[in-house]
Amino acid sequence: MRTLTKTAAVIVAAVAALAQAPPQPPPPADQPPQQPAATQTPTFRTEANYVRVDAYPTRNGAPVTDLTKDDFEIFEGGKPQRVEQFERVQIRAAGPQETRIEPNTVAESRAMLENPRARVFVLFLDTYHVDVAASHRIRKPLIDALDRVIGQDDLVAVMTPEMSPTDMAFARKTTTIEGILTRYWHWGERDRMIPPDPEDEMYGTCYPNVQPGGRPDCSDQNGLAAEMIDRRHEKRSIDALRDLVRFLRGVREERKAVLAITNGWLLFRPNYAMMKPLNCHGVPGGREPQVDPRSGRPTLKPTPNNTVESDSCDIDRVNLAQIDNDREFRDVLEEANRANASFYPIDPRGLAVFDTPIMRTDVPGQPPPPTPLPADRAMLAGRLTSLRTLAENTDGLAIVDSNDLAKGLRRVVDDLSSYYLLGYYSSGPLDGKFHSINVRVKRAGVQVRARRGYLAATPAEVARIARDANPDRAPTPAEAEALAMESVLRPLSAFSRETSLRLRATAAWKADNQPLVWLVGELGTADTWKAGAEADISLTQEGETLASAHASVPAGTRSFKVSLSPAKALQPGDYTINVRTIAASKMAQSGDMLPLALPAAPEPVGSMLIRKGPFTGLKEVPTADLRFRRSEQMRIEVPAVGTAAPTARMLDRTGKPINAVPLTANTRDDADGSRWFTTQVPLFPLSPGDYLVEISSGSRKTLTPFRIVP
Repeated sequence: MRTLTKTAAVIVAAVAALAQAPPQPPPPADQPPQQPAATQTPTFRTEANYVRVDAYPTRNGAPVTDLTKDDFEIFEGGKPQRVEQFERVQIRAAGPQETRIEPNTVAESRAMLENPRARVFVLFLDTYHVDVAASHRIRKPLIDALDRVIGQDDLVAVMTPEMSPTDMAFARKTTTIEGILTRYWHWGERDRMIPPDPEDEMYGTCYPNVQPGGRPDCSDQNGLAAEMIDRRHEKRSIDALRDLVRFLRGVREERKAVLAITNGWLLFRPNYAMMKPLNCHGVPGGREPQVDPRSGRPTLKPTPNNTVESDSCDIDRVNLAQIDNDREFRDVLEEANRANASFYPIDPRGLAVFDTPIMRTDVPGQPPPPTPLPADRAMLAGRLTSLRTLAENTDGLAIVDSNDLAKGLRRVVDDLSSYYLLGYYSSGPLDGKFHSINVRVKRAGVQVRARRGYLAATPAEVARIARDANPDRAPTPAEAEALAMESVLRPLSAFSRETSLRLRATAAWKADNQPLVWLVGELGTADTWKAGAEADISLTQEGETLASAHASVPAGTRSFKVSLSPAKALQPGDYTINVRTIAASKMAQSGDMLPLALPAAPEPVGSMLIRKGPFTGLKEVPTADLRFRRSEQMRIEVPAVGTAAPTARMLDRTGKPINAVPLTANTRDDADGSRWFTTQVPLFPLSPGDYLVEISSGSRKTLTPFRIVP
């Protein structure tokens, strides 16, 4: 959970208070509120294959407001689609603040968000990458722009990198935002003399810059704290943007606009030089005398608390050295397109000349060496490029490199105040995949920006829509199967991001009704794990340890397998597998847990996957990673129950058999007394995508998902 700074906490409280304010009285009869003008008011439909598109046509940068339905063409995957719904929306001034009806509950807020004719705005204040002066400079032009752009039905929220998207409260008034930006005009924290985060202060304490006349052998840590702080801040901002986009995707399908107030980002790549051992081990030479709390005497040695702090710094240093924000940023762009979220980044510095100050005041202790001018110019260009890339790839506008912020914000207002709502019934399949969209205007000289695609509904989502529409109706066999397939494929979603350790458990009952649990762990690909690792594993329930094991991962390998056999009889129920892993280099560690639901005897749970290929040295190794390449071999093993002969077959992600890839199942006995149903799965005939292997014996079926990657 993120720790909110004072400024972020005030923003959360203020906007939340606004969202819970009592409804305002309706306007007098002779002063009706102004509504968005439209050529017609369509009835929006919610069928699973119905797609809505917001289109923003312009000529020479100015909105084109006289287009008709016949002027538009929509292509999905290169195939033309028939425009079924058409509306031109022109947002006018919203009138007095008192006429705007606010949501009283979360349910009302969500209902208002679902209105396709109500626009949704998020003001993202990147506190880590805006200085105090710039946050003050942007206040008035931003408030003026919001007053002009926020319509009667529109909703707006505020977010900072320290917040979770669930902390946002959407409202219709801009007065609260004006109050926040006026009272807390210094929300920018980039050049604070007192670091707002304790982690920043800790980095400065662990890796101080060598003062003139200090120990020259400690100079290898000069600038290290500054880079760690910059890397940490940038990662938190990128992570917050990713979380925001994912949240907005779940809020509604229609377009969402994010006004990002930020100087931009350097998009740090891995810097393995930061990981090398330091001459002074992170402890500064010439440390000021401290008082040892154990003896009360002065000492130059680190106390136990200082030792823990130094260890935390070393771990953070290694982790921050491995981040790849450039890749994470590209993922944000892709997810923003899928979520139909457009970014309007605004650099509040105006026409910036330098990226970094001559002397940084946000790093505790001795300031780091000044940034050379060529490097500073490259950093400034990189930040501006990141903002332009964010806008261009999400169909927004970037307001950068200009001292006339008011003029730039007027462009944003014009862009968001006139657009067209189009709707069509997709001829594509409901396959849960991303479908590209291309919107064209037949009139010469007109450019149009629109969403680039959407995620089609899955069969399971179609089943849920039918269930929600009529909850008393029993699901059809096809709907029940689709929901079951979605549950089986859900573990594959965890492989969109890399982790330090992946875990996979399998359990079965022995002849004496005692459970036997197998755990496979697989380390991440970071260099810190290449020298090997040690892992301690325990099976617990309600804090009681029932079984434990230890595993060593030799250098050059990544996976381990252990068995957990409890000494006493266990009952069916929920258990937890805890794994503590420490790299052989001592520069990384991981604490993970995996829930295990143990069914009643004799039912087993889970399956074992074995990988063989070029990356394993052509040796068979157990794996917890469900991603495979076509050049690899895969074997799946399921705990055997009963005497019926096993069968196996390949399925696509919808559960349909792939008869072109036949599978054969066999039975084998293990040295520990367990029996397994096994099948060898050929991967070379498969194209990239998600698949299932079904192993059956009698009435029992076990489905194992896996993914083929390029």
